Amino acid sequence: MGIYEELQARGLIAQVTDEERIRDLVNNGKAVFYIGFDPTADSLHVGHFMALCLMKRLQEAGNKPIALIGGGTAMIGDPSGRTDMRQMMTKETIDHNVECFKKQMSRFIDFSDGKALLVNNADWLLDLNYVDVLREVGSCFSVNNMLRAECYKQRMEKGLSFLEFNYMIMQSYDFYALYKKYGCNMQFGGNDQWSNMLGGTELIRRKLGEDAGAMTITLLLNSEGKKMGKTQSGAVWLDPEKTSPFDFYQYWRNVADADVLKCIRMLTFLPLEEINKMDTWEGAQLNTAKEILAYELTKLVHGEEEAEKAKESAKALFSQGAAADMPAVEVTEEDFRDGKIDILALLVKAGLTQSRAEARRNVQQGGVSVDGEVVKDPFTSYVAEDLHGEGIVLRRGKKKYCRIVM
Repeated sequence: MGIYEELQARGLIAQVTDEERIRDLVNNGKAVFYIGFDPTADSLHVGHFMALCLMKRLQEAGNKPIALIGGGTAMIGDPSGRTDMRQMMTKETIDHNVECFKKQMSRFIDFSDGKALLVNNADWLLDLNYVDVLREVGSCFSVNNMLRAECYKQRMEKGLSFLEFNYMIMQSYDFYALYKKYGCNMQFGGNDQWSNMLGGTELIRRKLGEDAGAMTITLLLNSEGKKMGKTQSGAVWLDPEKTSPFDFYQYWRNVADADVLKCIRMLTFLPLEEINKMDTWEGAQLNTAKEILAYELTKLVHGEEEAEKAKESAKALFSQGAAADMPAVEVTEEDFRDGKIDILALLVKAGLTQSRAEARRNVQQGGVSVDGEVVKDPFTSYVAEDLHGEGIVLRRGKKKYCRIVM
């Protein structure tokens, strides 16, 4: 099985423009491909995970990745999948985020000895002359076709700024610039990027001729990656300072039963033969599959040592009600009233509920426990001595927990 067939078997490919040519380039290690990352935060998150794993797979098969950091396109903002305009970022913020991305990507991609490139589209986009863009690039795009693109259609009713309307042109220009400068012959992206990606393919054909365009191949990733990265409390980051290895492990440990094997197939580097044997797993076996998924991905992002620690901490949490490597909140004397702090205050302090009223409902419904014991009395209180040493483990429901210390 070639790498292209493996990508298909793992469910990573949704659409392609020229499958036979793509298959030949990828399987023979001749693809020079890029994936773009807009630096809208100072850390990558698990929504980027699929793209990073794909780049790693293709590089290990002899192909050359180009990680394109969108320092220039971030000045505009991608309207895809959004109902309103992104908040404008300063150049200083974008530059800081770009540096953070570079460090994290190195865990997945080998940039040594020219095996991969990391480039910033600010290097060419910010130097473009507006009139030249209108004449040389804008003339290659049909406004009618652009308005039919899904990323623009969904914004027409609520309003689409002219600034955002230019995003497709800028992204298309990226492919054109990468093709000319680095011989990039392939691009990868999510389903919501399809129109933008086709725009790049067409721009190369219009500017450099059909012969050049024949070597310009667009391949599309399955959109599952867009579903990842968000929880009720926000994003799950790859930066351990923003999402601890323990929380990262728990995120994957708690995926839905229906998604666990899909995630193992798409994101881990376990052999397909081993994964296929799991297709018949059900019931308690799916919990084992979730543990495998959580361990493999935590090891990939944070290293084997942190993965082992997170695994053992998770076991301790669910078997004994305690774990050393879990989120912790420290209370101070100011949090106490008459030498005591009640369970409702602790839930709010730990961020497990938004208000005392919500905390009270959770306690009365039996959804709160301390050190493995259910707390049903909302007037339950603790003194300072109870929180010294290892403190207490406070849990709300099955998935929210925190160590309270003083």
